[in-house]
Amino acid sequence: MISRIRYMFREMWASLSRNLTLTIAAVITSTLSLFLFGGTLLIQRAFNNQMQQWTGGVEMLVYVNHGTPQESIDLIGRAIGEQTQVVEAVEYCDEACSAEVAKELLAADPEFLALLLPEIPSYFKVKPVDKDNSDLLKSMSEEFGDLPNVNNVLTPDEAVEQLELFKSFFGVRVFILSLFLLSTSALLIWNTIRTAMFARRREIEVMKLVGATNWFIRLPFMLEGLLQGIVGAVLGSGALLWVNSNWTSGVEGFPSDTGLKGMVVTDSYPLWVCMVIVGLGALVGTVSSATAASKFLDV
Repeated sequence: MISRIRYMFREMWASLSRNLTLTIAAVITSTLSLFLFGGTLLIQRAFNNQMQQWTGGVEMLVYVNHGTPQESIDLIGRAIGEQTQVVEAVEYCDEACSAEVAKELLAADPEFLALLLPEIPSYFKVKPVDKDNSDLLKSMSEEFGDLPNVNNVLTPDEAVEQLELFKSFFGVRVFILSLFLLSTSALLIWNTIRTAMFARRREIEVMKLVGATNWFIRLPFMLEGLLQGIVGAVLGSGALLWVNSNWTSGVEGFPSDTGLKGMVVTDSYPLWVCMVIVGLGALVGTVSSATAASKFLDV
């Protein structure tokens, strides 16, 4: 058993060495495609973090002064909830909840976050009945802004809408490009295995004559494709983590009024994306090499 394993790895390495140029091309393409694929996931997550306060159909935030008594908060909630003709749903986020949201949205600006947390306001998430009626949103904003202990009322503006459009435009196109490059990577791995099998067609014929099974012949080539996919995935993951860290550090230097402080991903999500990338790279490499090894086994 051990001798067979040694044989498979030895043959895999010999095949890689003989087709070094094609192998490097396949690995580079895998790296780029998987990097773009993972980058698309991180970009979408960053946009979601930036626009988190406007998700779930929420179109208005009514901020309540820090330290407001619970009785006053209840009065504000009832005053908003009674507007059943214009308000569809109301949800309250207390100061602890507001602090958690701020930590995520302002992850790239720890200094501003430290100043905000001691006196952070709570807020009500208000979902209007007609969220597309700008006049209604404006009148609701003015009415709720006059309530006692209300600090501010925020509604979506044109910048947020443009951000959503940019998210859709950019995310879809980068995702399509990454799939195209991933397909190119699969074809390169497939062609590398085909070339390797063609170069060793005499050896394959002899192995079959002495009784070698098809799986015994295929395995070294499948390991070769698997290795190419994993190496490309690992390199792409490393590049992705570096770019994400560099972007997060860069955003820290942005002015607070740029509206981009929340466009960072600082939790464990990038590591999860890297695991997905490695799994996808291994899958693409294995499937491509297995398909080629099966198709050209009778060379």
